[in-house]
Amino acid sequence: MRVAETAPAHVVDRNPDWRAHLDATADMPLATLDDLVWADGYAVGTPTRFGNVAAQLKSYLDTTGGIWEAGHLAGKPFTAFTSTGERHGGQESTLLALYNVAYHWGSVILPTGYVDYDIIHAAGGNPYGISNISGEGEPTKEQLRAAHFQGGRLARVAAALTPLRTV
Repeated sequence: MRVAETAPAHVVDRNPDWRAHLDATADMPLATLDDLVWADGYAVGTPTRFGNVAAQLKSYLDTTGGIWEAGHLAGKPFTAFTSTGERHGGQESTLLALYNVAYHWGSVILPTGYVDYDIIHAAGGNPYGISNISGEGEPTKEQLRAAHFQGGRLARVAAALTPLRTV
C-alpha cells in the first residue's frame, strides 16, 4: 500500500525518477487507518528526506491519534526500511525516526538486528532495517534476500504476538 502524494505536480515533474515511481504505483491502493487496525504487524518504508521520514508518510502517521488512543496499534510488531540517494544520506536516522512513532503506538519494535549476521552484513550491515542506496541502482540480490528475511521475521513475530494482544 502507499500513502497519498502531497507534493505539487510541478515539483514531482522536475524529478523524472519521482514521476516514474508515482506513475508505476498509481494503481496501488492508498493506506487507510482501517488498514492499521486490521493488520497484525507493520512493515513501513519511506524514502529518506534530509535524514528523516518523507512528509507524505509523516502526514499519514500524524492522523493515527484516534486509533492509537483506542489501543488498536499496541502490541503489534513494527519494522521499517528505507532508501537514500547517497551512501551516508541518513538511512539510520530515518529508520530511528520511524521507530519513534512505533514507541508511541506501543508497538513492538522489530529491527533486523544482526539476528542473521551473514544476511544483514551482505546487504550493507544496517541493523535497524533494510536500506538501499538508490543512487547506486536497483536493490541487490543481497538486499532483496535481507528484505525477505526482514518480512519473514515480521510475519513470524506477528503470528506469535497476535493471540497475546488484549486490544
